[in-house]
Amino acid sequence: MSTGSSQKKLPLAILALLISAFAIGTTEFVIMGILPDVAHDLHVSLSTSGLLVTGYALGVAIGGPVITACTGRLERKWLLFGLMLIFVAGNVLAALAPNYSVLMVARILASFAHGTFFGVGSIVATKLVSKEKQASAIAMMFAGLTLANILGVPLGTFIGQIWGWRATFLVVSALGILSLAGIAVLIPAGLEQASSKFRQEIQVLRNKQVLLALMMTILGFGGVFTAFTYITPILTELTGFSEESVTPILLVFGIGMTIGNTIGGRLADWKLMPSLTGMLVFLAAVLALFTVTSSYKIAAVITVFVWGFASFTIVPAFQMRVLAKAEGSPNMASALNISSFNLANAGGAYLGGWVIESGLGLEALPWVAAIITSLGLLVTLMSWNLDRREASSHSSPTERLKGLSAKS
Repeated sequence: MSTGSSQKKLPLAILALLISAFAIGTTEFVIMGILPDVAHDLHVSLSTSGLLVTGYALGVAIGGPVITACTGRLERKWLLFGLMLIFVAGNVLAALAPNYSVLMVARILASFAHGTFFGVGSIVATKLVSKEKQASAIAMMFAGLTLANILGVPLGTFIGQIWGWRATFLVVSALGILSLAGIAVLIPAGLEQASSKFRQEIQVLRNKQVLLALMMTILGFGGVFTAFTYITPILTELTGFSEESVTPILLVFGIGMTIGNTIGGRLADWKLMPSLTGMLVFLAAVLALFTVTSSYKIAAVITVFVWGFASFTIVPAFQMRVLAKAEGSPNMASALNISSFNLANAGGAYLGGWVIESGLGLEALPWVAAIITSLGLLVTLMSWNLDRREASSHSSPTERLKGLSAKS
């Protein structure tokens, strides 16, 4: 496929990826808006229903690399189509689930499509643009996730509150069918499949910088979900909002995410590591601030908007970092980073539930979240320092002398 052809097809191809990301993002995040309803209907505790977030995330974390390894030789368009078929099947089963166990199985089934779809989709997006626009292309695809939070999650939450949570999953299934049509019509055929073998791809795990990049994602993003998984009870029990008010507040969060995702992609294209470091500092500060502002309605809403903005500035940057360090193994590295995002979701949801059950309560979630993100910042600084050391070791003696002279 020629570069010229790719460029002409870029808007429609990216649109197909965005539609699919919107469907996947809706099913991933909407559960947080209907957790109390699911817990009540299936007769489980709030912390137990929160494990539906953990189960989905673990399904992505495990299923992504495995499916990527088994499908590397498949044509990209029809691989994406098959993944969305799995997604639709999982959400239909969720809508029909008679009990908590079946719902958990349905969530895990739907999650199997997630990791490989975003991993492969990210690479497809980068191949459709010039090198200096790759982070922005990834951000455009991930905009589907942010739009899911602006439109899909609030609408899904509203539907769940009016017609029951099962109706929410039926609507998500319909979104999946729409995305199937988008892939079939808009994604160009003949896209390049993975050229490397599984053994070559798995060698990426021996790369120290790739491992650090994955840890940056797990910890940096883990703080977000330590608190966000329980955003509905925080807003209703701590801030004092009614349940009906949660939907528009989630819309505010989603608007912040959309703006943050776009700006984050541009910053990552500009200067990746300096931008990522600044983004993580800002995110940790916002999470810590929510410890105070969660008690005041207007301040809480403003903080939720800024929180959404900060949380998605880092997404395209994390994805670009791991691809930059993959050294010939982009498919597995990309899938592993998507798995890392979902390990962050799973770990954050689990940690948040433990904090609630431990007696610290909902009040402690924001500052615990800030600590986790700060750990991600430390790993980022370690990785950046390693970059500098590697650059110094590969520079010529003359360049090192010039550097010393400049410092003196």
